[in-house]
Amino acid sequence: MDKWGIVVYSGAKWETGAHEHMFLGEYEHTIDDKNRLTLPARFRDALAGGVVLTRGLDDCLNVYARKDWDALVEERLGPLDHFSKEARDLKRFFFSAASDSELDKQGRVLVPPALLRHGRLEREVVVAGVHDHLEIWDRSAWNDNVTKVEGSADDVAERLAEKRV
Repeated sequence: MDKWGIVVYSGAKWETGAHEHMFLGEYEHTIDDKNRLTLPARFRDALAGGVVLTRGLDDCLNVYARKDWDALVEERLGPLDHFSKEARDLKRFFFSAASDSELDKQGRVLVPPALLRHGRLEREVVVAGVHDHLEIWDRSAWNDNVTKVEGSADDVAERLAEKRV
């Protein structure tokens, strides 16, 4: 902060609320024969403390920095009522296939078979930055999804803006 209380961006690091990083962009990558995926180099520092891979809600995989996963569990998943069938089902969905891992020296992460099946991942994938996490998509499914979203983005934005008022 400067002397007037204004936050000044110094270029070293900028924070986005609870997260020390923001994941942006889309990157084409491949999964190798040993089911390893190299994550984009620009995200490796943010993921250096470990990652959690889990099922995504849209036929993709989610990748969280370990501390962001811990925050998600504490704030959103952990408080769900254990006596609610929907809450138990949602917890099973995310936790049962989750994989706690670390990037190797080349920035690769192993994608377990259950997650490969969930995401219908073959060799060619897209790694997409989605604010506080990454998504891993089969490349053709990603292209189909982007085409679909592009066709309705204006309408969705309008409906979401109405809810905010």
